[in-house]
Amino acid sequence: MASFQQQKAQRLARADEGAAAVVQLLNGRAPFCTTSSCSGRLVLDTDSCEIQKKDCRWLMVTHETCAKDAVLAALEKSTGDVVLKFEPFVLHVLCQELEDAQLLHSVAINSGFRNSGITVGRGGKVMMAVQSTHCLEVPLTHKGKLMVSEEYIEFLVHIANGKMEENTRRIDRFYKGLVFALETGTSVSSSAEGKKKSHSIYLHRRKRRTAPEQDVHTPPEDHSEDLRPEEDTESSLDIFAEILT
Repeated sequence: MASFQQQKAQRLARADEGAAAVVQLLNGRAPFCTTSSCSGRLVLDTDSCEIQKKDCRWLMVTHETCAKDAVLAALEKSTGDVVLKFEPFVLHVLCQELEDAQLLHSVAINSGFRNSGITVGRGGKVMMAVQSTHCLEVPLTHKGKLMVSEEYIEFLVHIANGKMEENTRRIDRFYKGLVFALETGTSVSSSAEGKKKSHSIYLHRRKRRTAPEQDVHTPPEDHSEDLRPEEDTESSLDIFAEILT
């Protein structure tokens, strides 16, 4: 198995503009190497569009808030089924030691990314995934026919934009929490409220995968994004910390 530093050197070329500050902060520290990231995005996913990648087809993708008119204009390009999606910030970090991953996990949970977790693979590879369930997925057309009103699309865009704004706030909290944690070795909540206790870490054996993983690809301008963590396809240990307030 390649050393941690060798693995880090091979992967530092990846970056995501919206998550650049977090990525640069972590990669500037010896124990961490980010392997994939996405700052969050609004997507029109369809089975018939101009932007196509293997197993993933997009009519529109943006990492910022958008307007109803942009969505309607994009819908005109498709004769298939279209789904509007909001996908929140996701980050995967290769960590040198389990303790390093646990520190990141604590910061992620306290920043609102409550679906985050740690995976320890065979050979001792420690991966930390920062993610949340702050998502949205709504079908808009079927076989090219718009199934909802323009008023409803405007409502959905408003909801999606609100999620994008909250996503940005969470990334900012995560970045500030990381700065504090990396300087002090403790999370903000740990130092501010000593009476709060961390509860047990649960370990369980993952079932061996029975089907091959599907690759998630991105359009040319977002070639650095890979929304799936790089995990062992063999058995591994999942570690999830339960933080209670």
